[in-house]
This record gives sequence, structure tokens and C-alpha cells, in this order.
Amino acid sequence: MTDLLYSDTEDDLRAAVRALLADRAGHRAVLDRIETDDPYLPGLWKSLAADIGAAGLLVPEKLGGQGATHREAAVVLEELGGAVTPVPYLTSAVVATETLLALAGGSDAAAELLAGLAGGRTVAVLAVPLTTPPGAEPPYGPGVTGVADASAADLLLVPRADGLHAVPAAEAVVEPLTPLDLTRPLARVTTDPGTGTRLAGPEASATAIGRGLLAGAGLLASEQLGLATWCLEETVRHTRERHQFNRPVGSFQALKHRMAQLWLDVVGARAAARAAADALATGAPDAPLTVAVAQAHCSRVAVRAAEECVQLHGGIGMTWEHPAHLALKRAKADQLALGSPGRHQDALAALADLPAPR
Repeated sequence: MTDLLYSDTEDDLRAAVRALLADRAGHRAVLDRIETDDPYLPGLWKSLAADIGAAGLLVPEKLGGQGATHREAAVVLEELGGAVTPVPYLTSAVVATETLLALAGGSDAAAELLAGLAGGRTVAVLAVPLTTPPGAEPPYGPGVTGVADASAADLLLVPRADGLHAVPAAEAVVEPLTPLDLTRPLARVTTDPGTGTRLAGPEASATAIGRGLLAGAGLLASEQLGLATWCLEETVRHTRERHQFNRPVGSFQALKHRMAQLWLDVVGARAAARAAADALATGAPDAPLTVAVAQAHCSRVAVRAAEECVQLHGGIGMTWEHPAHLALKRAKADQLALGSPGRHQDALAALADLPAPR
């Protein structure tokens, strides 16, 4: 039976991450940082990954991690999504880590790399476009465009025709691109075919990459949930405080209806995201189906919540100084990350043996 509730351990983890972000990664700090060439906040990754131990949540204790599950990692991503925090958590602590975990049983090199990732000493990125959905064959070739967080990576996991290779970032050419979401940088990554250490052959690599992308898509739903939750709470707060005609604007019936509908959407997104995290944590056979449901739903809810946040803030919601635009840009970028809602709907139809939606 799927457990959608949060445990005491998860609540404690949430409190620790939220306190860290409130102290070190407020929206003002994020806004100031994205106007520079490096959007990552100094020292934040070490505090989150090593001091709190969030980077090793998915890694077993025998490999140097915390031995937790996707449920705990989902809680971290909820908080990071709500704060629109520029850290490579999804790409390194989830996608790259899951990919290496799938190889760790048969590759000593992969197991050694995991220890660095779990301790927060190494940031690794799977060198595929951010838009690559679970089940898709990654592009092969010396250059890959649209790799998220490559500029923060120490290690690149590069798919090639003969398998997956671990390439030090110093041996690759990383060319920054201009993304819609400035808090999640994209880059074109070019590597020499002769560089790096081969971790596994083509078949094992394809399975590992599929596992990494599935976990990424499933836990991305939690990031989208956190973002939508912040947008709803911030909008309710603003409409309570903002007055027109000597009344809070939130007391007008039309706005009440819009926020009530948004609350229902967020509750549904929470159920879908929690179900996906639980399915990944328990290794449920229907995890691909549950992840497809979560992504198809949560992507749209996050965008709608961010749009409502901008609109219901009125003129202030359109300004650079207010963080609403950070949420909207992250929501729109996330809508394409690891597969679009339409792509996940098609996957859902195929998994459930239903006609594809029109």
C-alpha cells in the first residue's frame, strides 16, 4: 500500500533544509547571484550535501551514504523547489547517483565514485540533454547540448557507443548557454572520445541511464510540488495583505475561487509526487507508470501555480525584484525537463495499454 504521509524523519529533514535555505539562500540572495556568471551560492552545496548529508541519501551506508530512500530525497527537492535554489542536487545527488548505483554491483570504479558523491566532495552530471525522458536513447557523439549543471560538475558521466564513461570535467570543454531558468545553468559539453574511464558496456549502461532518468523524473515532481506550494502560499499571503476598497483583495469572490482551485491542484500534485517517490523507494513494479502520472500532472500544476502567483500579485509580480518570475521560469523549464507532459502522457498510455491521448 502506498504511503503518502510524511514520517517524523522526513519532517526533521525538511526542517533542517528549510532552516539552511532561509539562512543562506533567500530569494534576494538568489536574485543577486543570477545576475553574475556563476549562479551557485558559495558554500551552500557543502552545507547541504556534506553537513546535512543530503547528497548521500540514496547511497547505501556500505558505499559511504546515508542509506535513506527516494522519499527523503523528495523532501529535500520540495524545499529546493520552493526556494528555487541554484544547486546541482537533482542532477548530481539523484540522476548521476542513481545511474552509478545501477552499476555499483559490477563496477568497482562506479562504487568508488559514489563515495565522493555521497560525501558531497564530488559533483557529477550525466552528460545528456536536460530534456531527455526516461526510456529514451541518449545522444552519442563528442558534443551534447543542453546539459544541466555541467558548469558545476567535477565529473561527467558520458554515454558513448561502447558504454558509459566517467570523464573529469577538467578534460572536457563546457560552453555555457543562456537558459530560460538562470538558476539551473545549461551548457554544451564536448569530450574527446579517448578520455575518461569506461564504467560499463552498452547494455548495462543503457539500463543504468534509464534508472537514473526515471528517478530524476519521479523526484522532479517533488521539486515541482515544492514550487507550486510556495506559489500558492505566497499568493494567499499577498492577497490577505493587499487592500483595495478597504478590503483585502483575497476576500473578493473571483480570487477566492481561483485560489481554491489552485489549492485543489496542489493537493493532487502532492499525492502524485508522493506516490512517485514511494514507488521509487520501494522498487514497485509500476514505478514507471507512477512516475509518468506524476510528471504529466505536476508539470502543469507548477506552471499554473507560478502563472497565478505572477498575475495575482498585480504589477509587483511583473518586476525583477519580486521572486515570482524565478518560480515561473523554473516551472516552465521543468515542464520540459526529463520529458514533457505530453511525452509522459504517451508513456502512460503505452504502459497502461491505452490509446494515446489526443
